[in-house]
Amino acid sequence: MLTISDMDFFIIIFLILGYFFGAIPFGLLLTKAAGMGDVRAIGSGSIGATNVLRTGSKKMAFATLLADVLKGAIPVLIALYFAEQNHAMAAGFGAFIGHIFPIWLKFKGGKGVATYLGVLFGILWPVALVFAVTWLATAYLKKISSLAALVACTVVAIAGYFLSGWPMFVFLAILAIIIFWAHRENISRIAAGTESKISFSKSK
Repeated sequence: MLTISDMDFFIIIFLILGYFFGAIPFGLLLTKAAGMGDVRAIGSGSIGATNVLRTGSKKMAFATLLADVLKGAIPVLIALYFAEQNHAMAAGFGAFIGHIFPIWLKFKGGKGVATYLGVLFGILWPVALVFAVTWLATAYLKKISSLAALVACTVVAIAGYFLSGWPMFVFLAILAIIIFWAHRENISRIAAGTESKISFSKSK
């Protein structure tokens, strides 16, 4: 029978496991393997899929997006298989933080949205659908990807409360706060009206 101290120990283990999953810089590794150089030298300097797209390769950007989602989902699913929801939260938090602050890149990573989405799919898939629908609706109406992500993670935290209770709300709210912090420069540009916009129409 596990004691409280045993449970605390396993939470730390899953937190560390999640961190090292999340810290894998797939955007950097994939672009370098494809001979595209260091993705940190272009655009925003991020290792995320949005910046990888600035290389001009949609396939590489999609591969980065998928890898970043999976590195959020896999440690959560491992934790749920072997332990309980609080361990899965620890694994998910670790993966999320690992992506934003990867030890291999001097703690300068991506903004965490794709890995956050993977964590949502792993820990409570209905809130991942809430995120997707909210992001798409906001992006379609406002044409700003970062704003869509900020609105979606706020709505997700509220949805987490109704679907799973206070612990899930607190967990998702903490992740949302960190996403807001990671997007602080985007928020400044949104306020100034200079944030770049996206288009859903096909180019000629």
